[in-house]
Amino acid sequence: MAYDTIIGLEIHAELKTKSKMFCSCNNNSEHLAPNTAVCPICLGHPGTLPVPNKQAINWTILTGLALNCKINRLSKFDRKNYFYPDLPKGYQISQFDQPLTYDGYLTINDRKIDITRIHLEEDTGKSVHLKGKDYTLLDFNRAGTPLMELVTEPTIKTAEEAKKFCQTYQQILRYLDISDADMEKGQMRCEANISVQKTGHWEYKNGQILPKKNHQLNAKVEVKNINSFRAVEKAIKFEIDRQTKLIKKGEKIIGETRGWDENKAITVSQRLKESSAEYRYFPEPDIPPLKIDDDLLADIHIQLPEMPDVKARRFIKEYGFTRELAEILVSDKNLASWTEQVISELYAWIEADGDEAHRQEKHLAKVAANWITSELLKHLNVDNKKISDLKITAENFAELINLIYQNKINSSTGQKILEKMYWEGGDPSNIMTDLGLEQLDNSEELEKIVEDIIKVNPAQLDQYRSGKTNVIQFFIGQAMAASRGKANPKMVKELLEKLLK
Repeated sequence: MAYDTIIGLEIHAELKTKSKMFCSCNNNSEHLAPNTAVCPICLGHPGTLPVPNKQAINWTILTGLALNCKINRLSKFDRKNYFYPDLPKGYQISQFDQPLTYDGYLTINDRKIDITRIHLEEDTGKSVHLKGKDYTLLDFNRAGTPLMELVTEPTIKTAEEAKKFCQTYQQILRYLDISDADMEKGQMRCEANISVQKTGHWEYKNGQILPKKNHQLNAKVEVKNINSFRAVEKAIKFEIDRQTKLIKKGEKIIGETRGWDENKAITVSQRLKESSAEYRYFPEPDIPPLKIDDDLLADIHIQLPEMPDVKARRFIKEYGFTRELAEILVSDKNLASWTEQVISELYAWIEADGDEAHRQEKHLAKVAANWITSELLKHLNVDNKKISDLKITAENFAELINLIYQNKINSSTGQKILEKMYWEGGDPSNIMTDLGLEQLDNSEELEKIVEDIIKVNPAQLDQYRSGKTNVIQFFIGQAMAASRGKANPKMVKELLEKLLK
């Protein structure tokens, strides 16, 4: 018997507005003492009135436009009634049947993943469970933070696809500059709804998973507490395996909420799954309906930047990058912008040079991009730094690529100069001169080095002349070592081929 996996995602993202969702409290409380960024409104005191954050509303609409969503011209807030200690009012102001945006999609690996809705609500506070204590502490600094929730249709097929969706969504939020979306800090939180069905027993119709031929559908399970992309993939895979084993044993799957235990790499039961009826939604009486007119929509639309997938396609077309190279470069908005600044500087140098033989824009762009992804990002990744932390200007990096392109330095020397630039900044030409790293291409000096190497290695000379021509790589290595890496390797090879004969 074959089985199908059906996955839907709910992704919450904290918006980085200056103030909270319904009051003027500081929304950036990460480094503040507990319960200091609070007021009677976000603490839910009687007699207080919420005032919606216009920026949060606009950013939610902007996200909807970025994800091909329709915009509700008449939207409203609702009360979602449930109780947890970290929910100050005893209910949450959210959106139920008239969200700000709906019916969109995000393309993952050339397949459209349908988005049901993106709505706006307020975040809860934090419960702090102290080890060995029989009480819980509450920090309400986060209570009232604007929280945007994206809900997908149950059309995701694999754990890998779910992970890629989350990663791409994070990129988009950062491109829009509305959320840092750091999962480890809880700024982006993912919940996965997973069900396993026997192939042929179900169909997807009008946004619903329906049984075929009176078959009984297996219940879906929600998994919470997922705080990394790696955990998204692992939790879903575990749950698929767990449910499949239960079905094969003939056991019933319980519709429940489970938590992901990172240490044990398992999901654990938390509670039975709530239905929307249990939340007793009703329109928020203290906030009037929201009317989204043409002028507001036009103003928001203007703010929409070039999205990562569009930018990647442009990089492939304009610069001749491979898809893999383009996707690495557009994975971070600042990295993509810095890369284009480097390429712009390279093109300016070509124009200034005036030599038609040097008009190889795409070639130079690819050389620069390869150096960025292979050499520069290597340094940044080791130190866990971002492109915004870099001491190297785009102009100086472009100059380094020019030095390599003009054969003034070789690749090995370029890496040495790049490392010094990474730590100290500076002009690569000056570093090259100060350290005496300019490439040696004086034919007389190189010929002397090559002749000396051939003389002291008669055994390798005999091997070469007996037909083992790959020994030439040994001689090239010896020449590079003798010149302390400064020799022009192309000239060295040409001299060796002439003298070894």
